[in-house]
Amino acid sequence: MKPLKGLILSGGKGTRLRPITHTSAKQLVPVANKPVLFYGIESLVAAGVEEIGIIIAPETGGEIQSAAGDGSGFGCSITYIEQDAPSGLAHAVLTAERFLGDSPFVMYLGDNLLRDGITALVDQFRAEQPDAMILLTQVDDPENYGVAELDGNKVARLVEKPKEPRSDLALVGVYMFTAAIFEAARAIEPSWRNELEITDAIQWLIDRGLRVDPHTVRGWWKDTGQVQDMLDANRLILDDLTERVDGELVDSRVEGRVVIEPGVVLERATVRGPAIVGAGSRIVDAYIGPYSAIGDHVTIERAEVEYSIVLSGSSVRDLEGRVEASLIGRNVAIARTPALPKAYRFVVGDNAEIAIL
Repeated sequence: MKPLKGLILSGGKGTRLRPITHTSAKQLVPVANKPVLFYGIESLVAAGVEEIGIIIAPETGGEIQSAAGDGSGFGCSITYIEQDAPSGLAHAVLTAERFLGDSPFVMYLGDNLLRDGITALVDQFRAEQPDAMILLTQVDDPENYGVAELDGNKVARLVEKPKEPRSDLALVGVYMFTAAIFEAARAIEPSWRNELEITDAIQWLIDRGLRVDPHTVRGWWKDTGQVQDMLDANRLILDDLTERVDGELVDSRVEGRVVIEPGVVLERATVRGPAIVGAGSRIVDAYIGPYSAIGDHVTIERAEVEYSIVLSGSSVRDLEGRVEASLIGRNVAIARTPALPKAYRFVVGDNAEIAIL
């Protein structure tokens, strides 16, 4: 088998993560202070993939290119491929055909996270050489996913978001294909969503007797498309932290698995892990609780934060109640003002959610 290439899909508008994604690509929203996209790149490189194509949208492509660069920082080469419109996963495959050529490849959705990576799965694909391999996981709500029906150890049928699911095995956002997928993608018709569905293309392979192997994921998998998914993924990754304290502690305590990056100053503060505090942040007269990821150059003074993600450049000051289960964007300022008359003052983006004590 030829060396595998990688294809990461990083278009998508991230409507379910607004307002954060009004100003940033959803794949660059950080989990445990690292952009979600980077976990996918690192998984591919760990599996021996040296050439990666990233599908980008015109609106966010520049930002993604600036963040990931040419791939040298990850140990690979990255080629950027613009998809004019989000016309489905199979359309994205066709868009990348020139880059992929006749090489087998791994397709990885850029907002997905797999705890155990894909190295063992790529090795299995190389060794057994099916025409395609799909990753599956059991879910409680299969009607919201592409679902696979199995016949023994082969895939018999795929259905996109079935109203009456016959299986609870949903497709995880990682696929492995040979060049046969290009013929399949050209042969299918757009779905009711006017998209070329990858499930239809894989079904086309199955209907013509080609071999599509399933693999059920045992470790956790997360599609980070919504705020709660981001917080869950943050929690799961922080659970594997290795403690490291490189910042300055003044009358402060660090408890449990905590990473304090260089340039951080803690004054009369407590950080209870698992948690991470990004470079250059100041935590003063404050408490950072478990499962919190505090970005770079964040200021938290006279406030408490727990089970939350705070992005770079933001500040949280003088709050009486604890901030929890929150995703706070970049350069956000949250503070109590002493001015009278007492009033709430908000500047809030579309689709935001605010809960007040």
